[in-house]
Amino acid sequence: MPLIEHVSIQGFRAARDVELRPGPLCALVGESSSGKSTVLSAIWALLEASAPVPTGEDVSHGHTRVHVEAVSGDRTLFLDARPPATLNLNREGGPPTLYFPAKLRATSLLAPTDGRAERAVGAVRSAHTVDGGLTLVRSIAALAEARVRGLVILIEEPELYLSPPAQRHLHHLLRALSTRGRNQVFYSTHSPVFLAVDQLDELVLARHDDGTGTTLVQPEALTQRKAFRMLAEFDSERAEIFLARAVVLVEGRTEKIALPFVFRALGFDPDQEAITIVDCGGKGNISLFAEICNACGIPYVVLHDRDAPRGRQPAEA
Repeated sequence: MPLIEHVSIQGFRAARDVELRPGPLCALVGESSSGKSTVLSAIWALLEASAPVPTGEDVSHGHTRVHVEAVSGDRTLFLDARPPATLNLNREGGPPTLYFPAKLRATSLLAPTDGRAERAVGAVRSAHTVDGGLTLVRSIAALAEARVRGLVILIEEPELYLSPPAQRHLHHLLRALSTRGRNQVFYSTHSPVFLAVDQLDELVLARHDDGTGTTLVQPEALTQRKAFRMLAEFDSERAEIFLARAVVLVEGRTEKIALPFVFRALGFDPDQEAITIVDCGGKGNISLFAEICNACGIPYVVLHDRDAPRGRQPAEA
């Protein structure tokens, strides 16, 4: 069972009214300014006594207060702020937290802590180097080696300053840390390397629009058979569908190569519009990719040929 079983956030920046049920590892994905960092900051503010108290600037438009609540075992933790006058909170019994914000990656790495995770903080500081990206890798490895237990770890964009092999190594370390010692890991990312596509229920897709603010979509867990197919069919390039605004599912490489020219002839740049063109590796796989898009609420269109001469019906397959 994860340390934090349920989180609700109301009135905090773009997160006007969101909920999530995180597992031991929770990957927040979405476009820039979709609210991923806002969710991490809200959790940090709730759990960490050294975190800044919400101010009037943190209150969502149209709201009068910030309310963050989490269920941890048999306890309900909450922070309720009506800046600047009122602050009510209950952190008693909440798990200690380490927060690695992106802005500190090249300097101190770790945000302020209240001292409850002294051994873990010592492990992080002992791994510090002049390289911000590698420092994070070494710090997470040090935490795993120290067998720390019962921590909530928040990381903003773990892929910063890292090569693809180093990203994969860090992803393996984070997974190991979340499965050992009953730790819980949250991170936001723009990198498909950090998405375990066979563990679809670990993903939280963040979207934002001016009308509703941030919304979160959590897909259901896959069956074992579908999870195996995901492992077989999804590589890092195809996993970009989870980071896209919309997807075009095509049958093969020919269409994937040709379609960008079609877009540009029509005056559009698919990359600028955050549209991902996915080579599904054959018509028989298109339904799998479409099912995943449906489960995640990702808009998509399908493009394939008929495989039949003019005037004849295509084959059933």
